[in-house]
Amino acid sequence: MTEKTYNILFLCTGNSARSILAEALLNRMGEGRFLAFSAGSHPTGQVNPNALATLARHGLPTEGYRSQSWDEFEATPVDILISICDAAAGESCPVYLGSAIRGHWGLPDPAQVAGRPETIETAFEATYTALEKRIHQLLALPVEAMSGPELAEALNRIGAETL
Repeated sequence: MTEKTYNILFLCTGNSARSILAEALLNRMGEGRFLAFSAGSHPTGQVNPNALATLARHGLPTEGYRSQSWDEFEATPVDILISICDAAAGESCPVYLGSAIRGHWGLPDPAQVAGRPETIETAFEATYTALEKRIHQLLALPVEAMSGPELAEALNRIGAETL
């Protein structure tokens, strides 16, 4: 019996930083159990260079990422959708109209941080670390044995934890 590979779409407004980091992390850590993608409701059109620098610092690939619209995934079967926008900061979270199981992992957008290079790097590292922790928790879930509502509840619980 072949194990199912779950398609996960990380969704953000701009698809330039947080969702790119999540896509890269899950594709590395998910070891074929999960296939991650990322998109935005209003993509910026380019991946934030600081996101790519963060991936490089952690030995993850930096090629092949692009800021893209969720419209590009209309024909892609998405099993799980995780929004990463930060509604607490007044950022509007995109609503994807597919039938995917949904979870929310709100994080501040490091691409909005201004200041010294060290300050910006610290913001990107904090986002990377938070996503890495959450992805570890996702990977520990018995996804194959969970109902849709159980999985959605678990995803939201992961996203609600204080980091």
